[in-house]
Amino acid sequence: MAGKNKRKLEDLSVDEFMLSGFNSDAEDDCEDEEDDCEDEESTQQKGEKKKPTPQTSINKQGKASEHKDQLSALKSKDPEFYKYLEQNDQELLNFDDSDSLEDEEEDEEERMYHKLPSQLEEADDSEVEEESGKKVAKPLKSSKESTKVTEAMIEKWRTGLRKEPTPNLIRDITQAFKAAVATTKGDSEELCRYTISDSAVFNSLVLFCIKDMYAALHKMLKLKAPEKEQKKIILPSSSPRWQKNQTDIKMYVAGVVQLLSSLTQATVIAAVLRHANQMVPYYLSLPKQCRLFLKSLIKHWSTGEETVRVLAFLALNKICRHKQEIFLDSVLKQMYIAYVKNCKFTSPNTLPMISFMQRTLSEMYSLDTQVSYQHAFIYIRQLAIHLRNAMNLKKKETFQSVYNWQYVHCLYLWCRVLSTIYPSEVLEPLIYPLCQVIIGCIKLVPISRYYPLRLHCVRAIILLSGNTKTFVPALPFLLEILQQEDFNKKPGRMSVKPINFAVILKLSKTNLQEKAYKDGLVDQMYDLILEYFHTQACAIGFPELALPAIVQLKAFLKECKVANYCKPMRQLLEKIQENCSHITGRRQKAAFGVSDVTAVAAWEKQVAEEGTPITKYYSQWKKLREKEIQLEISGKKRMEDLNLPEIKRKKADEKKADKKEFNGLFDSDSDHDDDDLLKSRDEQGDSEVDEGLEDLSDPSDEEDVDDLEDDSDGDQKKPSSSKGKAPKKMLSTELKEVAEGEEDQVEDLELSDQD
Repeated sequence: MAGKNKRKLEDLSVDEFMLSGFNSDAEDDCEDEEDDCEDEESTQQKGEKKKPTPQTSINKQGKASEHKDQLSALKSKDPEFYKYLEQNDQELLNFDDSDSLEDEEEDEEERMYHKLPSQLEEADDSEVEEESGKKVAKPLKSSKESTKVTEAMIEKWRTGLRKEPTPNLIRDITQAFKAAVATTKGDSEELCRYTISDSAVFNSLVLFCIKDMYAALHKMLKLKAPEKEQKKIILPSSSPRWQKNQTDIKMYVAGVVQLLSSLTQATVIAAVLRHANQMVPYYLSLPKQCRLFLKSLIKHWSTGEETVRVLAFLALNKICRHKQEIFLDSVLKQMYIAYVKNCKFTSPNTLPMISFMQRTLSEMYSLDTQVSYQHAFIYIRQLAIHLRNAMNLKKKETFQSVYNWQYVHCLYLWCRVLSTIYPSEVLEPLIYPLCQVIIGCIKLVPISRYYPLRLHCVRAIILLSGNTKTFVPALPFLLEILQQEDFNKKPGRMSVKPINFAVILKLSKTNLQEKAYKDGLVDQMYDLILEYFHTQACAIGFPELALPAIVQLKAFLKECKVANYCKPMRQLLEKIQENCSHITGRRQKAAFGVSDVTAVAAWEKQVAEEGTPITKYYSQWKKLREKEIQLEISGKKRMEDLNLPEIKRKKADEKKADKKEFNGLFDSDSDHDDDDLLKSRDEQGDSEVDEGLEDLSDPSDEEDVDDLEDDSDGDQKKPSSSKGKAPKKMLSTELKEVAEGEEDQVEDLELSDQD
């Protein structure tokens, strides 16, 4: 303040200075003191509510105290004048600053009442200004009762929409739809213009919105209908009426997302998803609502029923195709995480859903190979890190981090992704590291208990190798099983149900002792070897590729003595040899060298078009195999299980017929001879399936043998009664007569039988 006064004095003229007075220095000193007081007292009075305007009050209070100081200084400077004031003007000396503060307090109270800080803060908030109309209207509405939606109102809205949809009508319908969605969430406190109290009204309103709302919005915004050949979506934001109706449309599409999250019945979710699929252009125009919609779609894609999953995927694909740069990266990441979460447990019921997620996610990755490479590189590297830790630490926990369903399904997923997108120069470098991870997973714990996991890994390699035309040595991992496993060893346990290798990774110790283990293992070996050679059947080097397998299969057939195991392997060996001779014959007619890559590719293409013995056989076998797999996945019993009782009864009848046929030639009185006869016939059987059935039916076979003996006795006694000639049987009857006495009880039994 002093500096400002000095500058002002310098600017004044002489006349103005004479008129202003001569106390400028004193005023400057006072103003300096006032400034000091302001600095000291402003910090003390900063939080006090009674003095919201501290500067004015401090100025006035400083002048009063200054006047008091001047009076006290007057007493020392001019005692006579001070004594005169004591005698004549006592009120001036008894000056108190309370009088001057009364007016200040009144002004301060007025300022406090006029300021109203709480209300002024609400008025200054920009967000409240935008929604001031709504917030003012809600209390007015809440004071009155909300309008109850009836069937008549819905019918009136329906007729109005079909005639001419107006913004006011759309607003009423969206408000009613908002109230309906609020009932599903249980938000009774949320204020709405309408209330839904009847379930029938709720169903009618939702059904009405699903059927008519999309066409009404399209008509109100006057959007052009897309042509059939046109794939590009016409966004509603391009309409000149979009800004006026944006708030109501935003409320409606947000309500659809909330409705999807609260529904539980699959049919209703499917109906709402069909409507949401139509509304995709509106979600594309509203990014915030679109992100919420994508989150809900990913949840239904990974956990819903079959129809719900398909509809959710169609909507996801539609959004990501038209907004790849905005949504594709985040959607792929969320879909992969949802896939990993939902493939933790595998059963015949969940296996089709996991396969569906693999195929659809592969299609999503094919939209943009650059983005897919980044995701594939990161996640394949993550799988490799888990495998490296398991190989280095060699602990049970690290082994479990690799030998689980999530790890195996992730390997299979990336094999399918690379197979689907092939040929792609961007993703082709990932084939080699992925194969190395799969082979390392096979070699981590190479024991018989993990044969199912090995078969899953080999199947993934075959898929990758066949579709990418890349040679991967998967055959040694299958032939190694034929060498390690002893198929001649008799099983320690019998099991009725077969082992489903498609839904297991690890076998228990009891499974290894069962007959179903070796039966299933042979079936799996047959399937995978045939699939592998089918992928290489048209290769010009097939004879050299099949030579190790031919040697191993011949050695297996030489050692194995079980007919049921030798039969499929012999058939497979014949098909491989037939294909080798076919390729060799075609190769001898070729007029080009091995170094001519283009000629070799053209030759292989021609051979593939004409077909080979393995490809023709594989096409027929695949159809039958798919039917069997569908039966296994659906949980139905296999045909062998259904025929078990019939086979057992047929076996007993054959034994009975044989007993009658050889009764006259080999007669025996002891049970041991019959048992020896059955054992010799069992040893001469070629199939272990018959042995298993006999082992399962041992008690019944013993009863059948007893019945056969009784029947044979009866048959022998009847001719003796009619003809009277049975020399060998008389010996036994004479022994009975000697043991029992003179009474012949056998004749009484014969008379009762004849009666």
